[in-house]
Amino acid sequence: MKVWYSLFAVTVFVFSAAGFAESPMTPPQVQDLVARAKPSVVVITFTGRDGDRQGLGSGVIIDGQGLIATNLHVIGEARPIRVQLADGRSFDVVSVEAMERHHDLALLRIDARDLPALPLGDSDSLREGEPVVAIGNPLGLERSVVSGVLSGKREVEGRPMLQLAMPIERGNSGGPLLDLQGRVIGLITLKSAKTENLGFAAPINQLKPLLTRPNPIPMEKWLTIGVLDPAEWTPLPGGRWRQRAGRILADGRGTGLGARALCLSTTSPPEPPFEVAVDVRFTPWEGAAGLVFHADGGDRHYGFYPSHGELRLSRFEGPDVYAWTVLQQVRSPSLRKEGWNSLKVRIERERILCYVNDQLVIESNDRGWTSGRVGLCKFRQTEAEFRRFRVAAEIPPREPSSELMERVAEVTQPLKVGRPIPPAVVETLLPEGAAGLEALEREAVRLEQRAAQLRRLALAVHDRRVRAEWTRVTDAPDEQIDLVRGALVIAWADNPDLDIDAYMQEIDRIVRRVRQKLAPEASELERLHALKHDLFEEQGFHGSRHDYGHRSNSYLNEVLDDREGLPITLSVLFMEVARKLNVPVVGIGLPGHFVVRYYPTSGPGAMFDVFDRGKELSIEAAKAKVAANTDLPWDDKYLEPASRRAILSRMLRNLFAEARQAEEPDRMLRYIELLLILQPDSALDRFYRSVLCLQTGQLEQARADAEWLLQHQPPELSRETIEDLAREISRAGQQAN
Repeated sequence: MKVWYSLFAVTVFVFSAAGFAESPMTPPQVQDLVARAKPSVVVITFTGRDGDRQGLGSGVIIDGQGLIATNLHVIGEARPIRVQLADGRSFDVVSVEAMERHHDLALLRIDARDLPALPLGDSDSLREGEPVVAIGNPLGLERSVVSGVLSGKREVEGRPMLQLAMPIERGNSGGPLLDLQGRVIGLITLKSAKTENLGFAAPINQLKPLLTRPNPIPMEKWLTIGVLDPAEWTPLPGGRWRQRAGRILADGRGTGLGARALCLSTTSPPEPPFEVAVDVRFTPWEGAAGLVFHADGGDRHYGFYPSHGELRLSRFEGPDVYAWTVLQQVRSPSLRKEGWNSLKVRIERERILCYVNDQLVIESNDRGWTSGRVGLCKFRQTEAEFRRFRVAAEIPPREPSSELMERVAEVTQPLKVGRPIPPAVVETLLPEGAAGLEALEREAVRLEQRAAQLRRLALAVHDRRVRAEWTRVTDAPDEQIDLVRGALVIAWADNPDLDIDAYMQEIDRIVRRVRQKLAPEASELERLHALKHDLFEEQGFHGSRHDYGHRSNSYLNEVLDDREGLPITLSVLFMEVARKLNVPVVGIGLPGHFVVRYYPTSGPGAMFDVFDRGKELSIEAAKAKVAANTDLPWDDKYLEPASRRAILSRMLRNLFAEARQAEEPDRMLRYIELLLILQPDSALDRFYRSVLCLQTGQLEQARADAEWLLQHQPPELSRETIEDLAREISRAGQQAN
């Protein structure tokens, strides 16, 4: 699923020192600032080449007459752009008022007035350590808020930047960075590749020259992709119509009654009787899109279209509700809730016949209009797709009969996978023509849906097995947890074919190989050096520097296979082999970089960076690594041994971050489930699970987690955030019913 769940609320996260920089402001200060600034923050989306929403970002109203500031990369290149205000209204951008590519800045204009604008501050006068607040749409969570501090001013890729000690996510880009007076001092631009607690913003003073020297580009010049051929189609004002791969795509609000948008064919229909037909599919299910006929090129026309799960024939006589007559509205089992529906209207001299999927559903004798053009329509926020638009004296049925469907199933059932299609089967279906092809396609879809459902069932069974094994491994005192088996269970969660015992045996082989090189009376230190020599010199285990973020680096089995991994997975391997060799080695969870420490029975110990082939690490070098990877101040507690639960949790959170970056909610949910077995009282993980279950349609679990959060009132989340989540879950439940 490409579209992420949007939570229509301000989400205030207070990040603890365990993972994020602490806020220098008190919650009341943040809440007051947010209450004033929230109405000025907008959600910006643009459409990709395939017609789907491709970009999601933020912007801020800086002039009440419809002027919005954002990043240039937020609006794409030559794409339709849409802005959603905090009050729920949406507007198409009418022009790109100005842009500056080097500094990644853009000004957008929408056709709206009296908007709540935020004042601009002076970014040149900012001082390091000054508290700041960012508002944006990370992970699709609309108008989320995080506070932090200005940690410095840097030049990044030749651009002056404000460095921020706060987490930045996808969707924050273009959102405002505010000072304590609510003035815009920057636009959130970049997330640090090194740490989740570091981001960058473009100084607002870089934007000010664009205000004094605008260069407006109207949207009709900005858009260059998918323009309809004017020789075939005439889109009326309102909405957005384009073509792609032989299909017509429509979105955006129209200007007519019901926010309807029309696109009329230039083909003149024949004299009655004649037929007009099209295949249509759209989202959301409550939307409306279909055919128009007898259109005068303005507000007068008929429309036949699905709407709210019903089929409607309407007569439009003007621009307002008083000039709109619903002639008939019916429910039909022939209307499909998912996929394509074939609509057809037969216009005779005395009656109108309306069909869905070749089934007659409406017959009308209305004679309000008797001539005009034919075409397509959509209403409200519907995103519609049309194909196979046809106008003819008679259009033959496309829907295969039930008898044909049964015959196709019977004829194809004996087919053998991987074997040639018998010519006799082809000859049997050839006389059926287009209907036979449609029946074959329907049968293929049915079998694919069945196979997909079986795969989902298999994955659900696998997930339950993983959780059961994870519970068995981790339901023990920390010192008794089998760290390696736990790490392999994490990998097994994503790789059902993984043989955990085979990799446990592989580690035993490493231990035996090292022991064979040791004298029986070898000391601890000699065993340690032998282990390092075997893993790093002979076997070539090393840190993954060229593809650091790849998920394979977090799977212990693939680290064993490829001899390459993250610091923490390499450390788990090193610790386990050391344990089996009776060498006391523990994990040290430095922020941003995991290392190990040797605790000898006598004499000084030492830290080693297994990511760097076991290089010895001094305290000063450890401090330098923390400084290089994070903006956190040094704390001696970073040198304390990490518990086994903490190590497994950190491995899961690494994978969660990678899945979040890849926008894969199913995988994110898988890791959160395991984290909650480790830490069932983690409020943020409960919140994440509730959001992810809402995204993936698991409403019962989403509701249970929201109720838990409301009952426990964790300090990390505002009550407003939780209540908004609960409302979204309730709304989703109503729509599902």
